[in-house]
Amino acid sequence: MHKIQLADAKARLSALVDAAAAGETAIITRHGKEQAVIIGYAEWRKLARQPSLVELIVNAPFTDDDLPPRDTSPPRSVDF
Repeated sequence: MHKIQLADAKARLSALVDAAAAGETAIITRHGKEQAVIIGYAEWRKLARQPSLVELIVNAPFTDDDLPPRDTSPPRSVDF
């Protein structure tokens, strides 16, 4: 990952895109401050993919021993 000034990035955009496609990331700076990142499309797809809660739970490495035993006692009585 390397930093490049915005003016230089404009002049070398084609080379930056080729490098990003090959897996090299570039940080674009403006006035010395980091402003943007150029990454390859494949890397962006990995980062942009957000699994759903159901997918996370289904794919979690849980076993039966991970959960505490269920309380089977009857519920308490409540007067209304």
